[in-house]
Formats: sequence, C-alpha cells, structure tokens
Amino acid sequence: MVGMLDYAILSAVLFTVGVVGILIRRNIITIFMCIELMLNSVNLLFVAFSRYMGHVDGQIFVFFIFAIAAAEAAVGLALVVAYFKLKETIEVDEIKLLKG
Repeated sequence: MVGMLDYAILSAVLFTVGVVGILIRRNIITIFMCIELMLNSVNLLFVAFSRYMGHVDGQIFVFFIFAIAAAEAAVGLALVVAYFKLKETIEVDEIKLLKG
C-alpha cells in the first residue's frame, strides 16, 4: 500500500530534480521542461493530500495549475521561437536582448 509519505517523498524528489535542472541547464527549452516538472510535482502532492483528506479542493487546484502551465508553455514557446528566428540561439547565457 502506498502511503501519504511516499507521495510526499516522490513529489519532493521531482521538485528537487526540477530545481537542479533549472540551475544547471542553459537551454531555455530544458528550463521550461524543468518548470513543468516542478508544477507536476506540486500537482501530485495536491492530489495526494486531497485524497488523504477526503476533499476535492486539491484536485480543483490541479486544474488551475494545468491552465497556468498550458499558458506558460504557449507564451514561453512563442517567445522562444520568435527569439530563435531573430538570433538563431536559445541558450540562456546568450540572451541579452531583454536586458535594460
């Protein structure tokens, strides 16, 4: 039987992998994937707590997080494609266009 602690540990590990991926990787697509991984780890924890407590509130939050993740992916990838057409690179270290 999988307990609440198992879900919390799995969620913490996934979130940590996402944070490490953001800090180490320089490719913007990989960074977006790590952000999605972090959001999905939070979703896993929300659903686990929701089931544990017997309420559907956590599952409702998951739908909002999915909507935010979809918007982030759509807008973020559109910006990346536009920048790639302009500069032909998507490395974070090379992006200086957005500096003031």
